[in-house]
Amino acid sequence: MTATLIPAGTCARPRLTPCALACALLLAGPAMAAQDDAAVDNALSEVVVTAVHDHSPAHVVADPKQPRQPVPASDAADYLKTIPGFSAIRSGGSNSDPVFRGQFGSRLPLLTNGTLLLGACPGRMDAPSSYISPETFDTLTVIKGPQSVLWGPGASAGVVLFDRERPDFSTGNVHLRASLLGASAGRNDQNADLEAGSERMYVRVTANHSHSQDYKDGQGRRVPSAWDKWNADAAVGLTPDADTRLELSAGAGDGWARYGGRGMDGTQFRRDSLGLRFEKEHLTPWLAKIDAQLYRNQADHVMDNFTLRTPPATGMMAGGMASNVQRTTTGGRLAATVVPGDGVSLVTGVDFSRSPHEARRGTPAMPYADQPWKGDAKFANLGVFAEASWQAQPGTRWVGGLRLDRAQAWRYPASNPGMGGMGGAGMGMPASADDNHRARSALPSGFVRWERTLQPGTTAYVGLGHVQRFPDYWELISPGNSAAASGNAFATLRPEKTTQLDAGINWKGQDWQLWGSGYVGRVQDYILFDYPGMGSSVRNVNAQTAGFELGGSRRLNAAWTAQGTLAYNWGRNSTDQRPLPQMPPLEARLGLNYAQGPWSAGVLWRVAAAQRRYALNQGNVVGRDLGPSAGFGVFSLHADYRVNQRLKLSLGIDNLFDKTYAEHLNLAGNAGFGYPGGVRVNEPGRTLWLRADVTF
Repeated sequence: MTATLIPAGTCARPRLTPCALACALLLAGPAMAAQDDAAVDNALSEVVVTAVHDHSPAHVVADPKQPRQPVPASDAADYLKTIPGFSAIRSGGSNSDPVFRGQFGSRLPLLTNGTLLLGACPGRMDAPSSYISPETFDTLTVIKGPQSVLWGPGASAGVVLFDRERPDFSTGNVHLRASLLGASAGRNDQNADLEAGSERMYVRVTANHSHSQDYKDGQGRRVPSAWDKWNADAAVGLTPDADTRLELSAGAGDGWARYGGRGMDGTQFRRDSLGLRFEKEHLTPWLAKIDAQLYRNQADHVMDNFTLRTPPATGMMAGGMASNVQRTTTGGRLAATVVPGDGVSLVTGVDFSRSPHEARRGTPAMPYADQPWKGDAKFANLGVFAEASWQAQPGTRWVGGLRLDRAQAWRYPASNPGMGGMGGAGMGMPASADDNHRARSALPSGFVRWERTLQPGTTAYVGLGHVQRFPDYWELISPGNSAAASGNAFATLRPEKTTQLDAGINWKGQDWQLWGSGYVGRVQDYILFDYPGMGSSVRNVNAQTAGFELGGSRRLNAAWTAQGTLAYNWGRNSTDQRPLPQMPPLEARLGLNYAQGPWSAGVLWRVAAAQRRYALNQGNVVGRDLGPSAGFGVFSLHADYRVNQRLKLSLGIDNLFDKTYAEHLNLAGNAGFGYPGGVRVNEPGRTLWLRADVTF
């Protein structure tokens, strides 16, 4: 057995090594082959090395259960960065923060089954993506740019939707899908998705566990990056007829993670979720659907510098320090789909959310669990929306929407003076109650998009959107200048206003598939973080953005397919006349896939250009530009063998040539782990992984 890193107070349990997993799979293969292949209609999919399939204009749809290269993802950010246009801010082995088109945070909301789970850490150590296990969901939809008003406020960069679909029992009353993964650095994952039911009711249970030790970079240097996490969700649904569904869901999760790029580690990522959803279709000839939803999601996070590392002997956190932060998000949504006439559809409704935040702190000698909770902030939003589509003529469609939000924020610095990134507002003098409340009663958003089918298999679109985004918790409360009575961010930060033009085209021929999308935008009052020294401050600037994503595939013959993608993002801080920070460089992915009979294989060459456009010591609440970054190329490969329709085995090698490299957006390594200041955390070196997918 391989030794594993276990945080204090956690019981050790046996772990599967890649070798042990391989032996188990070889033994299981013959037994599984004896099963009746004809009983299963859907074949297990091959590993995806490039994402080139746009579902519809402005949308990308993927199957999160489908394994991808590099090694299958441990969180939502890992999965998203395999889609062109996405990057991630890495601080350790797991729990990265996703970036789309150079935009970060609440500009890119992540929803799971239509609900929000907001992280609690003021420094986004527990980013919303860290609570999402992609394989437990059925579909992933990315809406690019401000091209929808249906999914909450502030989505200027886009919207990411992880959804579970209504079970289908037409092929049987019980369905099971499971996967096992073993990889280098003691990585082992287990995933299971069980559905049981009938036409009248169903039960669904999804569960996953993921574990890894510290990985090594291409030079063989250990990077503090170990993690262990689990999630479990259950849903009970009533379906008295084909048009009705009432579903009650509940879930929980927890874990820990080491961060080579932070001064503290995450020793608790506790999640509790509860939801109720009602859907009714075909009510009248003009009322096509009613969708009502209520939810409560809570994140309870602990960060400290003594459980998973040796605390510093000197400085502000000498001897060890811990912070326990908690955020509870309650919300709901009511939407109606109306069909007033042929070719016209309207979705209209209302949504709301309320999100209080509280914190407590401690040391090894004074545990945080013995301290009282103190609230430091509360946010609320109420929105109304309407989005319509009109089939103007055969092949031509217009889509447009309007949204109006009322946003509010409260802070409590007088009762909880805070410690910046330790879980509260910055230090400062108490302020009056009026100074601690902000409200914006009218935040409009809207878009209009033209879509055209030029010929069978070819579509094009052009869309213009505008979003006004209220500053979020991390922008109003976390910075050091957010203290009361200090010319602070809470009092002076203005909502962000983004106007963006999006365009794209999809073309599909007999052996070719090509697609492209681009954007150009202007942002008034862009919210920018400055890092002048030890702390951070935040202010408004004006900005310009532009970029594109391109992709294509070519079937060379019956067995071979070539694929490729290209993504580029550009940003300019027009107020300071310098580049906009945290922009990933030009990136290309080239893949070659083989599929013949039960065998398939693929190679992936990922190339990133050097990034010379940067804004030193500017960025966001998580990361800042550290200077220029070098380009790199990484080569990976995989092979798959489908034993039968129920079992598939996959073997892969990521970073085949053990390249030493760091992504432009990676955080600087923490000095407590011996990293020199300003040097980015390196990516994993050569990684071997083995995976089994089983379907019943």
